[in-house]
Amino acid sequence: MPFSLPSAFSRFHFPSSRVSAPATAATRAGSGTAVWGLALWLATVGNLPMWQRIDTLGGSPTHRLALILGLGALLTGATAVLLALLSWPRVFRPVASALLLVAAFNTHFMWQYGVVIDPTMLANVLHTDAREVRDLLSWSLPGTVLLVAGAPLWTLWRKPVALRRAGSQLGRNLVGALMAFALLVLAALLSYQGLASLMRNHKDLRYMANPLNTVYAGARLAVEQLPRQVRPLLPVGEDAHLGASYAQQARPPLFVLVIGETARAQNFGLNGYARNTTPALARWQAQGDLVNFGAVSSCGTNTQASLPCIFSPLTRVQGGNQPAEHENLLDVLQRAGLAVLWMDNQSGCKGVCDRVPHAFANDHPVPGLCKGSGCQDGALLDGLDQRIAALDPQRRARGVVVVLHLMGSHGPAYAHRAPPERKPFLPECTSVTLSDCPHEQLVNAYDNSIAYTDHFLDQTLQWLKARADSGSEDTGLLYVSDHGESLGENGLYLHGVPYALAPEQQTHVPMVAWFSRGLQRRTGLLPGCLRERAEQPISHDHIFHSVLGLMDVQTRAHQLALDALAPCGGVSQAGAQATPTATG
Repeated sequence: MPFSLPSAFSRFHFPSSRVSAPATAATRAGSGTAVWGLALWLATVGNLPMWQRIDTLGGSPTHRLALILGLGALLTGATAVLLALLSWPRVFRPVASALLLVAAFNTHFMWQYGVVIDPTMLANVLHTDAREVRDLLSWSLPGTVLLVAGAPLWTLWRKPVALRRAGSQLGRNLVGALMAFALLVLAALLSYQGLASLMRNHKDLRYMANPLNTVYAGARLAVEQLPRQVRPLLPVGEDAHLGASYAQQARPPLFVLVIGETARAQNFGLNGYARNTTPALARWQAQGDLVNFGAVSSCGTNTQASLPCIFSPLTRVQGGNQPAEHENLLDVLQRAGLAVLWMDNQSGCKGVCDRVPHAFANDHPVPGLCKGSGCQDGALLDGLDQRIAALDPQRRARGVVVVLHLMGSHGPAYAHRAPPERKPFLPECTSVTLSDCPHEQLVNAYDNSIAYTDHFLDQTLQWLKARADSGSEDTGLLYVSDHGESLGENGLYLHGVPYALAPEQQTHVPMVAWFSRGLQRRTGLLPGCLRERAEQPISHDHIFHSVLGLMDVQTRAHQLALDALAPCGGVSQAGAQATPTATG
């Protein structure tokens, strides 16, 4: 007789919100059967990407089968523990449904992009906006949801089943949880040697266990982030003040910090890429004042971690990639008396710009640059002069720091990141199901986004040079991407792999700097010195301190050892710290 999933599940009795007369023996068996049936389904069908991943590993078929059976039993036990403890009226069916849907969505994105689910990835998901969600939707998503969650969801909600009174139900839940825990321990003991080696050599597998990966990530986020949200930020640079260069300045500095999105150094023309994806920047470099830094590492592999870390006084090792507990670079600049403006073409600034003037590119959509799918990065420059003029005049007279947060190369909809007239590499992939595209077309779409970033930076540099040539300001620019991107290497797409496991494509990012002749004289910067040092390894850890030094902000929070410009004269060293500090 053929095995039918719906008919098999029809024998499972699921807890419901209806409390009945004393339960029959069938009802008592049904509740436990529902827990174990659902746990078995989640451990098997809900983890198809992980079983496929293990099947591709080395070793004999017998060895791989033993690993799958041992890990499957362990996951069944762990999931049954969770479900048994939640087997209560008004609780079980909603929670079980949520776990099924989580496993289904996780399965889809693991199949499509090779992602894994850890606390950082979950935090990134929770901060995703509607535009990013729309870019991730594809026709294969409902098919995966039906495959993984359809049959058990239908059975789960088909008809209500009675539960016992609270006291007796508690006992049954505890007995069920103990039985499940016993299976978990037994599976771990019998399979320990093989599973320990598997997890040690393939650490990504621990983040593929659906839906327990999401349960763990959610619990860890709650424990780590909720207490921080109710605590005020610790002050940074309370002693911050402007240095001697401001005493009798002929004209104020205007510095633009451009935060790129998802640009990887490997595809940057200035870094030796086979394609000339950065022709405009190459021209600026040939003129002598633009410096390309070729060995820059990101603080994280997603915006949620990297963006706050770029502006944090803490290094990544010190926790700069964790939810903020301290004020950031913008607070110190503003406290010193400078005018600060944040312009965003992304899903937000992750709290970095909350205490300074800020605006979004789509606040006032620019015809030709903004449409339903969002704005091109060029919209950030539209009306920028007027926005700067609207800042506090006293602060503006001292100096201005503008942050431009780009959409850059945000995937998977790379084809949306450049207008049609700015696509030098064709044909390109227009699908968000990246694995369906020929690799050459996928790379074309991504490289077009890099080429458009090159065009945007060219426009910004021309604007800054015009202001410098007019004698109004001493201008400068620093561009750095928040993280990189995978384009199918080793089956990975997009970004967000846990940092310890991340490939270089997700952590090696481009960075360039340009300083007008006036800013060079003001700061003592020597571009030739910077070019000689441009291949020395630096990271996002250096941005906070390099900007403070460049803007001549005197504070004990400024660490000379992390100021990438200081060795070439780009800092007034009075008041700077040679040893680490987070406050001042």
